[in-house]
Amino acid sequence: MGVWGEVVVGLVILIGIVGVVLPILPGVILVFAAIAVWAFMTGGATAWTVLAVATVALVLSGVVKYTWPGKRMREAGVSNRALLVGAVLGIAGFFVIPIVGLFIGFVLGVYLAELYRLKTNDLAWPATVHALKGVGLSMLVELFGALIASGVWLAGAIIS
Repeated sequence: MGVWGEVVVGLVILIGIVGVVLPILPGVILVFAAIAVWAFMTGGATAWTVLAVATVALVLSGVVKYTWPGKRMREAGVSNRALLVGAVLGIAGFFVIPIVGLFIGFVLGVYLAELYRLKTNDLAWPATVHALKGVGLSMLVELFGALIASGVWLAGAIIS
């Protein structure tokens, strides 16, 4: 793979990292796909090792992304129904108000579900804040995995 090919792979990885932070694009999938294409095109032990390490980093961050924040939210008393309603309203909000509607819809959905369940704002709002912290933590874990995979690719691209 030539220099321009590696530049394109780097740009796709960068777009993937942006996709992790702004959930418009499938960020982790783009990072993985770019590294996989690079490994297939480059070949050799270094490229396959980079792909293996990047895959492990992305899979581990994906597992942690769904387990650690979820556990913390359950411990804080946030119901699964509230998260489901938040996700549904977040998706609907994304189409009503592009990009920021996802966030607004999620917050509104979690708050309304918790308000319905707990019957008081004094309990519903703290549960909503815990849900937002969980989502933020989830995003940071996913970003960390994507950055590790990207760093491994960069080191591999420099070496090979």
